Amino acid sequence: MSDLFLALLHHPVLDKNGAIVTTAVTNIDIHDIARSACTYGVRRFFVVTPVRALRALAEKIIDHWETGFGSTYNLTRKEALALVAIEPSLDGVLVAIERETGARPTIVATSARAAAHAVPFAELRRQLERAAGPYLLLFGTGWGLAPALLEQADLRLEPVCGSTAYNHLSVRAAAAVILDRLYGTR
Repeated sequence: MSDLFLALLHHPVLDKNGAIVTTAVTNIDIHDIARSACTYGVRRFFVVTPVRALRALAEKIIDHWETGFGSTYNLTRKEALALVAIEPSLDGVLVAIERETGARPTIVATSARAAAHAVPFAELRRQLERAAGPYLLLFGTGWGLAPALLEQADLRLEPVCGSTAYNHLSVRAAAAVILDRLYGTR
């Protein structure tokens, strides 16, 4: 399987009115997505925010579990949070992945909204099984990734859909479902 990286973007994302905003970093998103990433063998999980104070908050959360009291209290949480890296922008994520792997990743955007040329989960899974280079899955907070980020992606993944018309999963739930569809055992 290809190396898979995740990025949780807090900017530029949309608010419920479609305006481009920066959202807050949340402790639960970092913890839960890191745990899912560790479960499915993700190489690195990036938390991306341009706000220095929010990057410092994320670093404080991670430090608590890597070197603080949490590092001895819960070793499995320490293992999962060791996958997390903080970056101020998507460009920083791309540079970090290229530095780590020697290649620019194929960027895959996720969205709860359907798109005409969205790649089905089964197709992306096949690509991940065959490709040699790294892949980066982008997740947006708020009401999703800004259009410019969707356009920057090489691929757009089909949305997670349930059996009803309701489709507003938390980003951490969507990330877990997507990772299972791409890397789960069959």
